[in-house]
Amino acid sequence: METNPPTSELMSPVHSFPNRFFCSDFQNDEEFNAPASVYTYMHVDCSRSSEAPVRSPDVVISNNFMNNAFNDDQVMDNEEGPSNPYFVFDTPQGTRYWIPNVADKFIPVCGKSYPTFADVLSMYELYAFEAGFSVSKGQTKVWNGIPTHKYLRCSKYGKPQPKRTFDTLDESSVKHRRTNFTWCDCKASILVSISNDSYTVLSFNDIHNHELVESYNCDLSKISRKLSFSTKQFIHNMSLNRIGPMRAYRCLVALKGGHHNVNGTPVDFKNFSHQLRIFIGERDAQVFLERLRERFDNLPNFYFDYTVSNGKLSSVFWADEISKLNYKAFGDVLAFDATYNTNRYKMVFVPFTGVDHHFQCVTFGAGLISTESIESYVWLLKAFLKAHGTQPILVLSDQDPSMLQAVPMVFTESRHRLCMWHIMKKLPSKISADVLDNTDLRSCIHRLVWNVYIKPETFESRWNDLLQTFGLQDHSWLNDMYNIKHLWVPAYFRELPMCCLMKTTSRCESSNAAFKVNSTSANTLVQFMMCFENRVDSQRYRQRVSEYKTSSTMFTGNTDLAIEQHAFAIYTNAVFAQVQKEIIKGKFLCYITNQTESSNSSLLIDVTHLDKRNNITNVYQTNPPVAHAGISHVSDICVAMSFASID
Repeated sequence: METNPPTSELMSPVHSFPNRFFCSDFQNDEEFNAPASVYTYMHVDCSRSSEAPVRSPDVVISNNFMNNAFNDDQVMDNEEGPSNPYFVFDTPQGTRYWIPNVADKFIPVCGKSYPTFADVLSMYELYAFEAGFSVSKGQTKVWNGIPTHKYLRCSKYGKPQPKRTFDTLDESSVKHRRTNFTWCDCKASILVSISNDSYTVLSFNDIHNHELVESYNCDLSKISRKLSFSTKQFIHNMSLNRIGPMRAYRCLVALKGGHHNVNGTPVDFKNFSHQLRIFIGERDAQVFLERLRERFDNLPNFYFDYTVSNGKLSSVFWADEISKLNYKAFGDVLAFDATYNTNRYKMVFVPFTGVDHHFQCVTFGAGLISTESIESYVWLLKAFLKAHGTQPILVLSDQDPSMLQAVPMVFTESRHRLCMWHIMKKLPSKISADVLDNTDLRSCIHRLVWNVYIKPETFESRWNDLLQTFGLQDHSWLNDMYNIKHLWVPAYFRELPMCCLMKTTSRCESSNAAFKVNSTSANTLVQFMMCFENRVDSQRYRQRVSEYKTSSTMFTGNTDLAIEQHAFAIYTNAVFAQVQKEIIKGKFLCYITNQTESSNSSLLIDVTHLDKRNNITNVYQTNPPVAHAGISHVSDICVAMSFASID
């Protein structure tokens, strides 16, 4: 910033044509000592009048002078010339200059005052856009510590920087940065005087020593490439859906109908995305926690907790009010599984997932831990329990050793169940390929372990028979899995409500994969949190859509049973579809094979299926007897007893 008082040269306006063109910035140039008649002029204009625009009285250019100065053979053909209008003239020394030819309403007027500097800047930027150049803020004149004058210049003002010299013999090792932007010491500018909160245009120089940007390339100019707030918000929102800046640019081009309608280039989009991460920088964890703390202070029933180790965030858990309400309604069965590559710090993401009454995944909360140790999982499960207050009936996880020890330490009242899929997928690596490929061992094991109807005693006897049949009594892995059968075989969970809701962590892994669709390993914690919220919002939107479909669907029954219409009234569409199948099976495929009255006035009814592929016989006990209970058909018994735990 300059501190010298303004000189008379700076303050004096320019009046005549040669002097206005060759203002104080050019007065020392020998080229401008020649009379105006020796200059060569070319008028380039395809869309506007050939007459020069009228300036302010102080800097007026005679239109007659300009018209006389241009000879007919020196004026370019308007029909075949470039579309951007400007005047071009050469000095006797061969230097070429360009003068914009724009509409009068855009031209700065000397002596005109503006209330704020922003208004002056906006006016000159609009003129620059029409003329085909970009604007940069120049130096400020200060007198006794008070700004008195301010320059707005062409962005190419300033002398080019010379290449650096190095005191070395190996010049090939020096790499110069390649750039398309160069300075050529362009003198085009306006000078604004500052007095009494008023900004007055004092002088105006519109002569450029570089070619101006054509109208069809104006979208590539510096001022046009400046990203608007809406464009920045679009890039950010696309990043929340794991769409990078290059794809975001292509999407915006498609939405707006062409590259010329989009502010900025692909490089500008990438630079903004990079600058956003740099802006967060080392304050990432602090901003992340501040965001959680603001939600705790402003949102009802929001909970979060975290731990810090050696000055670094090591664990964090959070759950909002809707997550707590979902857990209260659907928290009988809880599944959680760790997922990776969701943030740049390699913290492990652990969402807690359940199944709602639409058979869709629902999130009860989420956490981040730095290590998969027993202590980390114990802390995370305690934070979950502190947030929700009650323990689930069934907890589902994989065979991670830390989870195996942490779950019973925290959820003392819950049953821990291992994912069956993770166990069964190990069959090819644990059992000889010759046995699996040349026998029906694989299908026999699957039919046995996935059977949800048999009792534990039946499973144990059939397991022993299977090992004897294939000679695998001494197989170590099969014996190890048999020793922990109470942790994964469905027969040992058949007495628990909702035991068949989830037998694997596939829903949990599906939910994790959905979260990873939005987040990437390059994201900061703040960006990851936004991606998580975006995904949870999509999850809750799908739930709202399912609620709407359930409330707007009309009943169309397949039987004449009243229980079918009653099931439609109390269940959602997804649950009713399952119940309706059982009602149809009960009406058309089931029949009573035996009835036995017990001593306590109850009735035991054996029901079997006509479909012999199932080979299932269910035994139901009614108290009081069926005749007194108002049940008149086998389907009433099957549905009423089998789905008593769905509500």
